[in-house]
Amino acid sequence: MIYEVTFQVCVSDFNKGVDWYKALLQREPDFKAHGGFVEWELLPGAWLQVAEGTPVEGNGPFRLGVTSIEEERQRICTALNVEEFEIFSRDGVPVTWGTFTDPWGNRIGLFEYINEEEKQAKVRSLANLTAGKL
Repeated sequence: MIYEVTFQVCVSDFNKGVDWYKALLQREPDFKAHGGFVEWELLPGAWLQVAEGTPVEGNGPFRLGVTSIEEERQRICTALNVEEFEIFSRDGVPVTWGTFTDPWGNRIGLFEYINEEEKQAKVRSLANLTAGKL
């Protein structure tokens, strides 16, 4: 039985990397195990690890679901000096999505459900799951 998932990105400048991911996620890490390693629990049982090390070329993308991809793209491009990235859609795919990179070359994506009712149902479900956690 799989009950948790982690995704790790490596950054060559750990302090700058932690600051960059704090700005992306808009909060402090949830866990600092030792020097050169921090984690955020993005959702119950879903962890993002930032570790000091050599980034893996072509890593990712790991994708983050958002309620407004346009607003998040604008915030990320402004706050993190990310080059504006294209938002895609395709017939038969229930989301729009876009991908950008962090300063170390790790690929990160955003996605947003197109159907507003489906999006709100997912947000409500998550709110019930994480009541008091986030």
